[in-house]
Amino acid sequence: MNFDISNILENWDYQPGQIIVRKLVGRDGHEKIQLRVDLGLLQMYARGRPDGKKPMGHPSLFEYYESRVKKHTQEHGSDDSFTLKAEDCAKLQLEALQYHHRYICLLELQDYEGVVRDTVRNLAVFDFVARYAESEELAWALQQFRPQLLLIQVRAKANEKLAAKRYREAVQDVERGIGELRQFYAETGRNEHEHGGEVQFLENWIAEINSSRPLTKREKLELALHEAVRQENYEKAAEVRDKLRNLGED
Repeated sequence: MNFDISNILENWDYQPGQIIVRKLVGRDGHEKIQLRVDLGLLQMYARGRPDGKKPMGHPSLFEYYESRVKKHTQEHGSDDSFTLKAEDCAKLQLEALQYHHRYICLLELQDYEGVVRDTVRNLAVFDFVARYAESEELAWALQQFRPQLLLIQVRAKANEKLAAKRYREAVQDVERGIGELRQFYAETGRNEHEHGGEVQFLENWIAEINSSRPLTKREKLELALHEAVRQENYEKAAEVRDKLRNLGED
């Protein structure tokens, strides 16, 4: 068996600063994702745990720990005394990193449904660790990445709406994302202006969406009204106001 992948790399150039990714179907019939990196490539399964492993017979390490909480609750009547040690948190963080690599790739591939699936999953891991970690420092090791994860999730949700030309819904998704980010900064005592690059990105994106999307009939009339008033063409302004009023009654 030839383990040398030089031929693959020679025919697939690495481009610094860009996410170079592709999908393929492996010999086992499962869909895979390949990410080109400077010294080679990363390959992962498109679904399930990215490395295809089943820790302790479970679909993921996270689900294994969830089963431990369930068992602990059955034996003790509650989950109050269940804790995640440093080693447990480190293992869950490494597994979350696998999903992070995959949803970055899925975003580039415009598989927005897959991005939402994996980001929702990692947010659940963050919450799980925050609940059961034996110290706040261990919980923060994951929580510090929540803004980046939320940004990626919002981008996927909004881009899916934009692709369907549902501009208002896309803006609403972005606005909700901004709200979640600001809530995170407030709850963790972080300065939004110092750490809130994600908020600034999303605010700029809203402005970009609004400036490039087609105008609704109402918006066109409102602009016409503004222009008529600016030109002191009050007869035209009255005509446009009537159209706006009738539009509201339809």
